[in-house]
Amino acid sequence: MYNFTLSVAKLVVRLFGKVEMKNEHLLPKDEGYIVTCTHRGWLEIVILGMCVPKPIHFMAKKELFENKVIGRFLRSINAFPVDRENPSPSSIKQPVKLLKTGEVVGIFPSGTRTSEEAPLKRGAVTIGNLSKAPIVPALYVGPRNLKELRKMKKATIIFGEPIYIKTTSKDELASYTELLNEKTNLLEKQISHS
Repeated sequence: MYNFTLSVAKLVVRLFGKVEMKNEHLLPKDEGYIVTCTHRGWLEIVILGMCVPKPIHFMAKKELFENKVIGRFLRSINAFPVDRENPSPSSIKQPVKLLKTGEVVGIFPSGTRTSEEAPLKRGAVTIGNLSKAPIVPALYVGPRNLKELRKMKKATIIFGEPIYIKTTSKDELASYTELLNEKTNLLEKQISHS
């Protein structure tokens, strides 16, 4: 279902607009990795799926799975639920297991600066540390929905250098979270100057 949905999405997106990818050579080829991306609308989920060569297992807020039809669809495209308010050990176990088998896990820290941003980035760093998988920061700039895409707005995804986390210290985990923030902000500067 993931490949079918992605094929349809590619067709629709390319029919209406243009997708540009920058620094795709930075994506690891022989190991699982976490990709974190800014999140301002639903379209970047589709475009990120188009730009990453391996299928992405997206972490999604559990509220999205409350509707049975939507929940079934999300599971069919490799998404799995996570409780943002009270993340349990099992919400960490699933992505760690996926990463250790060479899969890609997608985490969307909030695109705007809200209280949701820090815990999710901490989650990415914690999962990266436990799985020993690198974190690839990504930034999306472009249309947020099909209406904006139809106005021929260009969508751009830029990837940053992978971050490898190796620590047993909570203070160091906080430093890595800060580093992830800095790397994401740097991508914003890179994209605005290109």
